[in-house]
Amino acid sequence: MPHDHPGAGLRREVSGSRPDAGARPHPHGHNRGAAEHLHSHMDPADEAEELGILAEQFVDGFAGARDKAAYLRLMGVPLEIGGVGPSGGAALKLVDVELTTRWQVGTASPSFGSAELSYLPFPGPMIQERTDMAFVYVSLREKRLVDLREFLRSRDGRHAAPAATADPTPPAGTGRTGARP
Repeated sequence: MPHDHPGAGLRREVSGSRPDAGARPHPHGHNRGAAEHLHSHMDPADEAEELGILAEQFVDGFAGARDKAAYLRLMGVPLEIGGVGPSGGAALKLVDVELTTRWQVGTASPSFGSAELSYLPFPGPMIQERTDMAFVYVSLREKRLVDLREFLRSRDGRHAAPAATADPTPPAGTGRTGARP
């Protein structure tokens, strides 16, 4: 298949006699052998940063949405997911969306040669707000929290995410009355 390569036209003009005199032989299987692998890979740090930005925008959009259910549907959040177990278990239903805001004001770690923790309080400018979002799904036998980042990874077809937090005990307050946990 005829095609151009960078700088090929310049070599042709300089060589003069034949149109292909300056061209170098090369294979013509451009991008054919591994065509199914024609996508870029992000550095894990960049992927984590992008995921953080997506999560922040998702939370901001949800908080500002007048119709929360419509927002969740637009974003592809399932109202029902499969259960755990060999047969898949009973389907779990989305009953809550949790938003948790935290401020880390310091750090504590084991001290060398001591039974005490080494505590380092953060100065004011280092204290940052963190907001986490989780989708709470329940069935009669199971409660599962699906973290927003896990949802975004699976929705976007990214590498496997950590497993959802599953609680095998029935959620309190669930049952035939329809009360929420």
